[in-house]
Amino acid sequence: MTWRIAVRHRTGYHYSSAVRASYNEARMTPTSNRGQQTLESRLDITPAARPLRYLDYWGTAVDAFDVHVAHTELVVTASSVVETAGALDPVQGVGWDTVTTAYVVDHYAELLAPSRYVSFEPEVETAGLALAAEHPPAEAGLAAVAWAHEQLGYERGRTSVHTTSAEARVAGKGVCQDYTHLALAILRALGLPARYVSGYLYPITGSTTSSVGTTTIGESHAWVEFWAGDWVAADPTSLVAVAERHIVVARGRDYADVRPLSGVYHGPPAESLGVKVELTRLR
Repeated sequence: MTWRIAVRHRTGYHYSSAVRASYNEARMTPTSNRGQQTLESRLDITPAARPLRYLDYWGTAVDAFDVHVAHTELVVTASSVVETAGALDPVQGVGWDTVTTAYVVDHYAELLAPSRYVSFEPEVETAGLALAAEHPPAEAGLAAVAWAHEQLGYERGRTSVHTTSAEARVAGKGVCQDYTHLALAILRALGLPARYVSGYLYPITGSTTSSVGTTTIGESHAWVEFWAGDWVAADPTSLVAVAERHIVVARGRDYADVRPLSGVYHGPPAESLGVKVELTRLR
């Protein structure tokens, strides 16, 4: 099934006194790739700035912009229309002899190693090696994602954007970012290249929320993709199929590579202005 979804994502910062200059990067425009096509996109910036768009190392669209007028608020609003598709056909998985070749290990080295928020721990490595011994790569990857799901209970406020996979595992609680980081840790531990995917998930909470023309309040979401002869997407937070309700914005090693809005500035400490995501199913 194909869906068409309009996305409006507003985020920004408030400063206690005027900031004189800043350099910023926004990763807020959905990508076009297999299973998804971005039909329209627009970025509005206050104070007004003219962004330069480029693709980063991981293939994510980045809008880079400078602000050289004094300002106490920085607000970025990304509006887009995206066409999504249903779940992709199951991968015809390869064996461990293919996944562990020198070429694959070298080509995906950055997605097999620890990263800022993905920690390698003996407990996770042991669990991963056990799954690798019991299953071929594709099945082992899905079992690893299910393992990560079982380790955490969903609870807001127990973690932050700077929480590592190890810290979340010890806490036993977290949100989608924590589930994703822990899934990445076990996937990489068992030898599967794995990457962080950020975007949005159109919510289904009642009989009317998926109706065409209905606008819902959403939020950013995260899930994983692992390589087992081809990329396999999986959502460790809920274990639902990654399909028409998932909208991909960015990919990377972990959250540090996909932050929606980041930058440097000259001025006082910043306070979050808030984030608001609106999703409207158009068809």
